[in-house]
Amino acid sequence: MSSITTQLKNPALFQRRAYSHGQWIDARSKAEFDVDDPGTGGVIASCPDLAVEDVDAILQSSHQAFQEYKAINPRKRAELLLRWHQLIRDHRDDIALILSRETGKPLAEAYGEIDYATGFTWWWFAGEAERIRGDISTPSAPNRRVVILKQPIGVCVALVPWNFPVAMILRKVGAALAAGCTMIAKPSPETPLTTLTLAKLATEAGFAPGVFNVITTSNANTPAVSEALCTHSLVQKVSFTGSTAVGSIIARHCAIGIKRLTLELGGNCPMVIFSDANQEQALAQLTALKWRHAGQACITANRIYVQDEIYEEFLAKLVDHAKSIKVGHGLDDRTTMGPLTTRWGVEKARRLVDDAVADGANIVHGGKELEGGCFGGGYFFEPTILRDVTAKAQVTQEECFAPIAAVYRFKTEEEVLRLANDTNMGLASYVFTKDVDRSWRMLEGLDAGMIGLNTGNSSAAESPFGGMKMSGYGKESGKEVAVAEYLVSKTCTMTVEGARV
Repeated sequence: MSSITTQLKNPALFQRRAYSHGQWIDARSKAEFDVDDPGTGGVIASCPDLAVEDVDAILQSSHQAFQEYKAINPRKRAELLLRWHQLIRDHRDDIALILSRETGKPLAEAYGEIDYATGFTWWWFAGEAERIRGDISTPSAPNRRVVILKQPIGVCVALVPWNFPVAMILRKVGAALAAGCTMIAKPSPETPLTTLTLAKLATEAGFAPGVFNVITTSNANTPAVSEALCTHSLVQKVSFTGSTAVGSIIARHCAIGIKRLTLELGGNCPMVIFSDANQEQALAQLTALKWRHAGQACITANRIYVQDEIYEEFLAKLVDHAKSIKVGHGLDDRTTMGPLTTRWGVEKARRLVDDAVADGANIVHGGKELEGGCFGGGYFFEPTILRDVTAKAQVTQEECFAPIAAVYRFKTEEEVLRLANDTNMGLASYVFTKDVDRSWRMLEGLDAGMIGLNTGNSSAAESPFGGMKMSGYGKESGKEVAVAEYLVSKTCTMTVEGARV
């Protein structure tokens, strides 16, 4: 397949070097790491492999930029976000192509991610920049007033995953820039290219050098670089999206310097389909959610519980739909499901399927890695449906991050509520029923930070995004909540002579 630059309308958008203070930089060591095309297994770019020795200079840049950016008028910050948004929209085709090449997702899904992500810049955070408010009150003590000031917290760090690199950047960086903070993004080693493109467009929009810096680093250097960022004295806030295991490590790092931290971690999300549900509605929502990005989404349906009376009927419909899925390279317009983003993702999918079968589950569709022919060296796995899965299977116990639909039977509402909550995670849950009373009982009984009722799409710029239990804490997006994560409150108590109270 041809290089990315030959496929772009504007080849200058493609950047592969790290970005600091308005300059494209290399690692001091001059080391680099490769970025693969998951659809071919071939290298599409090499990026600087920054190490701990490179971190301080970038943080100094962000700190220097913060001294001026924090004082910029909120209307000006909103205007900058709107310009950034428009540039992203203007270059939507090129960004989608880069996104598809580095993640493997079909081009249609890449466009969908961009459209979802720009909701944060245009529809939400540009407006929120001007809605930051303090407070004033009269306390119980006489002749006093209490004023609450809201100010940007300082230099922030975004540690973002590879599955939705555009959405994660705009959701985190958009909130920080709206609040008046500067941001350092460390994208996943698998997908640094779209983040670098977004940084280039941010500069073109008018953001000053150092307001948005990008660190590129390999998987080998990621732990040490992340620790250096989290523990550095200039960093005041960290936002991490990723696995629960890594999130626990990040939390320990941030505890050292008492950093403010937002964690959006793993999800072992249940989807519950009752016998009174609209099956076509449930099927449409499930399939859109389950096969998107080959199942590599934290909020995908991991455990699908179908009530006994409709189990066989619904399972047959799910299998029929899976037969229509066209697996292929993301840039093939016939493709409806692309590859997994990493080779280890394929290995994990194979392990989960083998374990489930050994424990008594049956494969009713798929179940194998796809190799040879048009799949070449890419990281492809068939859309897979398992029936009669047990509670002991690994696919039940952990987030699979693969195109595996594990389907379970249940009899009663009480039983399925217990099964759905039988996990240490609590990111999202989904319920399909037309019984209003049952809807309320499930909404209140499910242990999840986000719940979709008769829908598989519960994420939007205006809705707080985040989980509970070991799926993390803090919220991204939503009214006041997201920007508030990047603000510090100052309480000012003053004596007012001659005050009436």
